[in-house]
Amino acid sequence: LASGSACRSLFGGFATWGDISDEFASPLEVHPEMKKLKDTVLVISDKEKSVSSRHGHARMLEHPFKDARFAQAKLNYQTMKSALITGDIEVTGKILENEALTLHALMMTSPDSYTLLKPNTLAAIEKITLFRHETGLPLYFTLDAGPNLHLIHPESMKIAQFIKAELNSLCEKVILDEVGLGPIKW
Repeated sequence: LASGSACRSLFGGFATWGDISDEFASPLEVHPEMKKLKDTVLVISDKEKSVSSRHGHARMLEHPFKDARFAQAKLNYQTMKSALITGDIEVTGKILENEALTLHALMMTSPDSYTLLKPNTLAAIEKITLFRHETGLPLYFTLDAGPNLHLIHPESMKIAQFIKAELNSLCEKVILDEVGLGPIKW
């Protein structure tokens, strides 16, 4: 009755949705290093989106690339699951970024096209990609269904300094997050 995000949030750590059934999630045991990953959220804009996720999903049903997209998502899901289990941060990061950019490309190429990205979203992506290329440090991004970026990375003083010096000015706020324990009953 709720969203995929909600069902995955029932567990601490990592969870999959659709492995066993599309009706519920299940926990996923991952490599110990993956459990330590940080999620630094760059809130580029906290304004309401011009197209809701529900309407975006509905538009996907009419998209000319939907069958290829579903096949790509299934392949990426299996590859990502394996990378999380083996602790391959590079493969994980590449899939995160591919999935994020594909989602937004589909929005821009849908029959009733739209974009939720903002200029600062693109500026941040360029800076992140350049930083990773220049330093070799595993800093990757993913996007929500809007303009905001989630930076997935191990704990690193150099990454933290880069975010503060180069990315903070591009967003309204920064949220520091990490892999959680799941909901706790009070």
